[in-house]
Amino acid sequence: MRVKVDREVCQGNARCFALAPEVYVLDDEGYNVGGEFEIDDEHGEAAFRGAAECPERAIKVFFE
Repeated sequence: MRVKVDREVCQGNARCFALAPEVYVLDDEGYNVGGEFEIDDEHGEAAFRGAAECPERAIKVFFE
């Protein structure tokens, strides 16, 4: 699975991290560090949960 976070859309609400700290990483100001990265299938549910809670819809999760 791949996760893509649009850093420019992120507003720093940190809901993704609150629900899935094993998937999402925040910077010192509470914004998602962004980028595109792979995750193990075992973290897929957490990744979707965190993405679904993003009010800006800055996170996309893809199956490969």
